[in-house]
Amino acid sequence: MILWSKVDHGWRWIATAFSFFIFGIGGILISIFAMPVLYLLSRDQSIREQRGQKVIHYSFRLFIWIMKSLGVLTYQVSGVDNLRSAKLVVANHPSLIDIVFLIAMVPNANCVVKSKLFRNPFTWGPLKVAGYIVNTGKAEDVIDAAAKAFKKGHALIIFPEGTRTTPLQPFKFKRGAANVAVRTQADITPVLIECKPTTLTKNDRWYQVPDKRMHFRLQVKDKLEIAPYLKNVSPSKGSRMLTGDLTNYFSKEIGVHE
Repeated sequence: MILWSKVDHGWRWIATAFSFFIFGIGGILISIFAMPVLYLLSRDQSIREQRGQKVIHYSFRLFIWIMKSLGVLTYQVSGVDNLRSAKLVVANHPSLIDIVFLIAMVPNANCVVKSKLFRNPFTWGPLKVAGYIVNTGKAEDVIDAAAKAFKKGHALIIFPEGTRTTPLQPFKFKRGAANVAVRTQADITPVLIECKPTTLTKNDRWYQVPDKRMHFRLQVKDKLEIAPYLKNVSPSKGSRMLTGDLTNYFSKEIGVHE
């Protein structure tokens, strides 16, 4: 039994390393091949971004299939039909690959990414061609970019924590997601993400493979209407109220992180 456990752990370490290698190579290939093709096929930026988002969507679906087939992870998804009309998707962030799952579920996904990722040779190409929003550090820029993305029919994914969750610690939501929701009057589609055992947190390295195969559970919940946060209150107060309610909502639905 102990021998089998060591063999299983060793295999998952190799499979994890291979998966991340494939992820990096995939980013470079999209930059080298997909980007030029998409620019040649269309000069219209909106159409190009739409096609770029679908390329990443199907690439991430393939990546998850590879990880599952290799025995790195298992997953369970419920309520995925709620994403069909989603405008602003808000999720907690327990692991590094949460965004991979979400984009694999949403073909027209847009998201807010750190500016340094546009300088990364593995990621700049896919991010640019998909028209993802750059986090400049200015809330006004993100809100304006989000409004434009909604007009193009994009579904925006935001992690209100701003970084990966620290296990066993309470949620600490920032006001960015609420600001976008209130100032663009966008209803929120919450997604609850759980990963057991905890892995790929901000304190973990990719090679710190857990003793057991990681299992992801994603629950897409019903929309949270933005209307109550627009009535008889200023946008700043509405954002504060919504941030507090989102924190309580996710804390109640998920509870203390394991």
